[in-house]
Amino acid sequence: MDTCHDRTRYHVVKIVVLAAVFLLAAIASATSQSVKKPLNHKKIVGPNACAECHKETTEIWKKTHHSTTFKKMPRSKEARKIANKMKIKRIKSESLCLTCHFTTKIKRKKKKPIAGISCESCHSAGKDWEKVHSEFSGKTEKTESKAEEAKRWKKAEKLGMIRPAAIYKLAKNCYSCHVVPQEKLVNVGGHPAGSSFELVSWSQGEVRHNVWYSKGKTNKTASAGRKRILYITGLAVELETALRAVAVATKSKAYAFRMARRADAARKKMKKVAAAVPKAGEVDKIVKLGYSAGLKLNNKKALLKAAKGIASTSLALIAKYDGSTFGAVDPLIPNESKYKGKPPE
Repeated sequence: MDTCHDRTRYHVVKIVVLAAVFLLAAIASATSQSVKKPLNHKKIVGPNACAECHKETTEIWKKTHHSTTFKKMPRSKEARKIANKMKIKRIKSESLCLTCHFTTKIKRKKKKPIAGISCESCHSAGKDWEKVHSEFSGKTEKTESKAEEAKRWKKAEKLGMIRPAAIYKLAKNCYSCHVVPQEKLVNVGGHPAGSSFELVSWSQGEVRHNVWYSKGKTNKTASAGRKRILYITGLAVELETALRAVAVATKSKAYAFRMARRADAARKKMKKVAAAVPKAGEVDKIVKLGYSAGLKLNNKKALLKAAKGIASTSLALIAKYDGSTFGAVDPLIPNESKYKGKPPE
């Protein structure tokens, strides 16, 4: 009889332990998405490799803040002040600055910054997909069939390439740095908690990120439909990122306060979008998820659940709509006077 009870207790304990392990794993997985995953530095090819084909794009990029930060940022007094507080001796050495401010490659078994924020910062480390995406299935651009082209792009994506159509993934890359993921960097280092980042106004200024849609020849602004999807996706990802940040905050200090304010501002803006496009149920769902968890410390489970829901709903929204029917959102989108910088002449 005792043996039966012992076995029962054993199985109950085993089930409880396994459930706890799975729950912790799920939370850890969700939490990890709030921090920009480091690029595989061994697979970085560098902007020069991209420049072989994308010459015009590279010349535009060289004049942008993303490129010039390579030299300017380490010389900045503000950067040095933050580095001193964080006890970082060399900004370009193995420090947390590398993740967002530079493109870093492994050279002689050491991490070495080779450029500012470049192609692979957005489109992922290119070693596996760089040749695949540009080889036209072993043919020329004119002789490659549509089926071969589709297969080539699918293969490149499978190998890790983040293409322009993957708006959610691209937005995640933007917000993973423009909403600072490290609590200590803000509370101790005095680093800003993030930029006044908004996806349309920051992606349609200097670079415009529309070479694919401009057939590689110009740097035109995005279409009206794409801007609408960029705006909505940007708000959704900002809300998701801010919720994750509040979830992992541990102290009632600047980082937690600023992230909570950011989340609240994003969900209020998303509420206006929902009113503008009442037939888009996904937008309404994102709003409800944004308000489903209290913006407070020690509320990780609820906040991460809301963030995860926003992520999946955002992907569903992008898959379903192209923005062509969202004209009512236009008054909410920043106009060209608000764009971050101007495209180089």
